[in-house]
Amino acid sequence: MKLAILSRNTKLYSTRRLVEAARTRGHTVRVLDPLRCYMRISSEGFSLRYKGRPIEAFDAVIPRFGTSVARYGNAVLHQLELMGSFAPNPSAAFARARDKLRCQQLLAAEGIGLPVTVFGDNPDDTDDLLAMLGPPPHVIKLNEGMQGAGVMLTEKPSASRGAVEALRGLYANFLVQEFIAEAQGADLRCFVVGDQVIGAMQRQAPAGDFRSNLHRGGSATAAVATEEEQAVAVRAAQVVGLGIAGVDLIRSARGPLVLEVNASPGLEGIEAVTGQDIAGGIVEHLAARVGTGRPRRARRHISNGT
Repeated sequence: MKLAILSRNTKLYSTRRLVEAARTRGHTVRVLDPLRCYMRISSEGFSLRYKGRPIEAFDAVIPRFGTSVARYGNAVLHQLELMGSFAPNPSAAFARARDKLRCQQLLAAEGIGLPVTVFGDNPDDTDDLLAMLGPPPHVIKLNEGMQGAGVMLTEKPSASRGAVEALRGLYANFLVQEFIAEAQGADLRCFVVGDQVIGAMQRQAPAGDFRSNLHRGGSATAAVATEEEQAVAVRAAQVVGLGIAGVDLIRSARGPLVLEVNASPGLEGIEAVTGQDIAGGIVEHLAARVGTGRPRRARRHISNGT
């Protein structure tokens, strides 16, 4: 299998582990900085060049880029798809996953449990918007934040109004959710590959915080997801359209609720606490998919870029 990883930094743990796992299994792998890829698009076909050299289609491609380059990176990912590469996380699904509001709408439409969420635009509607959600505490999230950045907890109505007004003043896109107190600052990260959960960890927020993200000082331990939690995680990834996902669940009084579906989940934390070869599981899944002989888009690309 010829594998491409779209990543801006070859030294990142997740990128390194995927490269190691692929090469250990005899596959060819190349890391491409999406910002150094450039494309030719025409009705005659598609071509891609990287640092002055033509790029042929890969058997599979994994996107591992952040929000700062998401728009261009997604265009490169789509170009590789059009050239015949299999993407377990296609460009359309990758874009959906980065939009928290759209994800909430998609999941709710399929009956998947999630915290009650409200969203609005006009400042005149703030009081009624918060009334639709109910009394605080409220969780306010930037629509495209990552790793716990841009997430805040407000405990009084005045604090919620103030935070909403401040974010509107910055022209930020955000949503407001109910706070699930019984979770006690913990969530469950389920790592979904294909149609199964291949690893899970429980993350706990540090003292004085409610965000359990490891990048925010949270701690993690290996966990065993229940059958219901695994089913919810797999279904959530499928609804968004992802073959590889980190699905964050919260254990509530009304069952597992989906907090987020991450299209580019980190490997370091979950491999460290579970001792599992998550990177290897991803590579083996890709090799199996590429080797199934399933129908693929015609490879209408021009190798010399002219």
